[in-house]
Amino acid sequence: MRILLAEDEKELSKALVAILKHNNYSIDAVYNGEDALDYALCENYDAIILDIMMPKKNGLEVLAELRKKEISTPVLILTAKAEVEDKIAGLDMGADDYLTKPFAMGELLARIRAMTRRKTEYSPNIISIGNLSLNRETFELSTENGSFRLGNKEFQLIEMLMSNPNRLISTEHFMEHIWGYETEAEINVVWVYISYLRKKLTSLGANLEIKATRGVGYTLEEIKC
Repeated sequence: MRILLAEDEKELSKALVAILKHNNYSIDAVYNGEDALDYALCENYDAIILDIMMPKKNGLEVLAELRKKEISTPVLILTAKAEVEDKIAGLDMGADDYLTKPFAMGELLARIRAMTRRKTEYSPNIISIGNLSLNRETFELSTENGSFRLGNKEFQLIEMLMSNPNRLISTEHFMEHIWGYETEAEINVVWVYISYLRKKLTSLGANLEIKATRGVGYTLEEIKC
């Protein structure tokens, strides 16, 4: 699951990024409202966390622009203790929830789970293709022959492939969606994780395979006898 975090207090941002990554979220962190808006308009996020008090554009201005452009991604706004009117304004503009600083990390995680659960309540928790199933709650990839609990990056890769069977997904798209624009990882890291997944598919006796199109990307296809 990918989250955009817009928080101009860099120490707080670093702490939030560390906690969220530890809980298997992929994070893009920005420090002003203009970058927050640019990222939110150019990328697909599962949730957005917006601090209200930010330079260049405040969080409410960003939220208003997103909703004006019909971006329906769940938004959690962060407010200072005395900003009651901002909380009301944010909810009226289409924010899904708010959290008052200072807050407990456990509460932040709970609110993110609740917010994203509402978004996906009509989406199945289990994706199945051929004899392969992926549980979005437990991160388990399974067939009738067994199962593996996947790490965060493996899970996101196979989820994208299983959500788009027989569709070529570029290596660059994997990098942007899973590792983020500012990652220091090399592009061949995608191949490394694809290799891990291929071994798991073989071990599970899956009737699917991940095919590579050299220099372009990968496709999940049923194995033809």
